[in-house]
Amino acid sequence: MHFSTLDYVVFISYIVFIVGLGLYVSREKKGHQKNSSDYFLASKALPWWAIGFSLIAANISAEQYIGMSGSGYVIGLGIATYEWTAAITLIVVAKYFLPIFLKEGIYTMPQLLEIRYDSRVRTGLAVFWLLLYVFVNLTSVLYLGALALRTILGVPLIWGIAGLALFSALYTIYGGLKAVVWTDVVQVLILIVGGLVTTYFALDQVSGGNGAFAGFSDLVSKVPEKFDMILDKSNPNYAELPGLGVLLGGMWMAHFFYWGCNQYIIQRALAAKDIKEAQRGLMFGGYLKILTPLIVVIPGIVAFALSADLAKPDEAYPWLLSTFVPTGLKGLAFAALIAAIVSSLSSMVNSTATIFSMDIYKQIINKDASEGRLVLVGRMTSAVALIVAVIIAPSLSSLEQAFQFIQEFTGFISPGIFAIFIFGLFWKKATANSAVWAAVLTIPLSLTIKFFIPALPFLNRMGVVFLILSAIVVAITLIEKKGVSDKAIKIDKDLFHTDTVFNVGSIGIFAILAVLYTIWW
Repeated sequence: MHFSTLDYVVFISYIVFIVGLGLYVSREKKGHQKNSSDYFLASKALPWWAIGFSLIAANISAEQYIGMSGSGYVIGLGIATYEWTAAITLIVVAKYFLPIFLKEGIYTMPQLLEIRYDSRVRTGLAVFWLLLYVFVNLTSVLYLGALALRTILGVPLIWGIAGLALFSALYTIYGGLKAVVWTDVVQVLILIVGGLVTTYFALDQVSGGNGAFAGFSDLVSKVPEKFDMILDKSNPNYAELPGLGVLLGGMWMAHFFYWGCNQYIIQRALAAKDIKEAQRGLMFGGYLKILTPLIVVIPGIVAFALSADLAKPDEAYPWLLSTFVPTGLKGLAFAALIAAIVSSLSSMVNSTATIFSMDIYKQIINKDASEGRLVLVGRMTSAVALIVAVIIAPSLSSLEQAFQFIQEFTGFISPGIFAIFIFGLFWKKATANSAVWAAVLTIPLSLTIKFFIPALPFLNRMGVVFLILSAIVVAITLIEKKGVSDKAIKIDKDLFHTDTVFNVGSIGIFAILAVLYTIWW
């Protein structure tokens, strides 16, 4: 890929600005020492628009830019279901989950589980999350980001992995969530503008220079099979997106786990000024999710339509960027890709540090830890997590579609975690022992079904595992006959009240999605 001097200036300026901004916003007033609220919850002062931008920055990464474009190349627009149904999930989480989280004043999701159940559940789930973040999420984001660097600039894989980790570390380890969120605001703007640049020139190529709108129309005509939202059983990709099961089955469980129970996503809402700001932030994030497929899925379909010569599908987006984006704009488009990668890395690193510091170190290792000590432990945890991920990331080079890898292996634990949360929040009789069994059985049960019923699509498998674990939670609770738990979450009728802005915005999301699914059904 040929970078002009202007491209290099744009890209390097972006890196310098982001690092400088992260360090600048992390400064504390003279005489004030950064405490755990400052470091892990950005002093609980985030407005709705920062929350919304940061949610999407945390979510959209190489997993989407590279992985979802690869799935767009193979599967088509159907993979956008992950994005569009997520917008609905954000509305439900904002209305019914967030009020409980903020009422309890938690730092972490495992902390809520101790409030509702006991310390065993808190510690077990904290360990689950730490393993997931370090060995699946961080490693896959680093690998996919380095793959893009290698494809676009010829950077060796290991140096790309190390460079991305260092970029994230420069401001995240010192600044904590405050640095992450405020750099996210800028990075999402770069991500959207730069991503649309790539999509525009890719579609313009399809139309033979007649513009993006003509290119989109030509794309639909040229590869209509790539514009099926609901796949039938004859489709070779049915196992990844099992027809109506996508809308009626396990994907919802995966969404509610990810958007409602996942520390590195929900941590932004926990840092909101108040409940209204938190709810509006998630609603705003829903609109951004609707836009996402235009940036990360359509380019993959374009690469397929143009018969791109790729070694593997995950090379679709880098191929488009290097082939069709003109000199002078490549730096901006490439900055958008790196912004997506680094913002997600930073979010995962900070949440890993938060969980270890608050749920492991403070609860088990040093219960009397000072505020300064917690911040120091958080910084050390961030560094260790990145180092481990850098060591492991190169081993993912054998994957064909990394996006599917991430979804499937996350799906081994998400049914159990979601079952524990949903019953803990909304069923006052659920016992701690039932939650422990759900946690213990989620991985063995998922692996057993995968082994004995390999033809069952993984999304459907997650739904089946969730139903089985739900039955186990109910059965154990009824056997114990303890009645309403004295640790049950107290909910009153006014807790789920939402204001007019949120309600109108939510209706808008449902209306837009109804139109999109009507067109592409």
